[in-house]
Amino acid sequence: MAKESKEEIKQKYNHDELPAVKWYRFPLWCYQCFIKLFCYAFFGTGSVVLALLIFPWIRVFHHDKETFRIKAREFVSASFRMFTNVMRATGALSLKVSKEDRERFRNLHGKVIIANHPSMLDFVFIMSLVPNANCIVRGGLTKTVLAGVIKQCYIVNTLDFDELCALCKQTIDEGNNVIIFPEGTRTPRHGVNPYKKGAARIAYYSKCGVQPVLVGGNDKYGLGKHDPFWSYNHTERYVYDFSLLPEIKIDDYKDLTETIAAKRLTSKMEEVIYAAVSENDTKYVTNRDRN
Repeated sequence: MAKESKEEIKQKYNHDELPAVKWYRFPLWCYQCFIKLFCYAFFGTGSVVLALLIFPWIRVFHHDKETFRIKAREFVSASFRMFTNVMRATGALSLKVSKEDRERFRNLHGKVIIANHPSMLDFVFIMSLVPNANCIVRGGLTKTVLAGVIKQCYIVNTLDFDELCALCKQTIDEGNNVIIFPEGTRTPRHGVNPYKKGAARIAYYSKCGVQPVLVGGNDKYGLGKHDPFWSYNHTERYVYDFSLLPEIKIDDYKDLTETIAAKRLTSKMEEVIYAAVSENDTKYVTNRDRN
């Protein structure tokens, strides 16, 4: 695939269509930008505390490697729930998840979870909702203070793909879930990113169902790719509206070769997610215009 030019990137991620900040909203907008930066600092500090203090303490009580991983991931999920509650308490955002879906999120086992990826917080929210979730993380994180935690609890994307599939299957067979964003990067403001086949290949290899998740809500400007660091939604606070979409059964593809199954399964993922995103955008644009 040809590398995108600077002009193509600008077209996909530009925010020229957004209105200027209204004068009467300017104080609130300044507060929201400050809170966003505070949350960045809070999250970074919390990550260091987890890596240097909490995880070594968990290791003292849980020497077995697998037990440590389970407890560590549960603690991360609880920590992310606390972080999202802090953001909600400061007024930075609003979170909508139905009571039924909250229960279903908690009871997910042995699935590949896929979702659209409009903001940098999507992973945090899904991890907070699913206590037994594993994920594939950037290899670059193994060169940070979080290296010990990453290597022990999660799957690094720099591994050979066959080894990566084997690790995913192992954790899925143990009843955990693997979170994957099929786009491979955050969703652009304009247009779409093609879905990669990695999630489909992992699901086919692991013989498990695919659970699509809609990361819905309003405009996530300020949390998207290439957005200015200090920016925030011009018109309203962030609204996150999460919902579980119908599961994609792997049995529908088991009689196909891996290549064909991966292609068709990826197409199905795109179809399900794009339909839900389109419906969400219509809903929130309509509500915004009414207000």
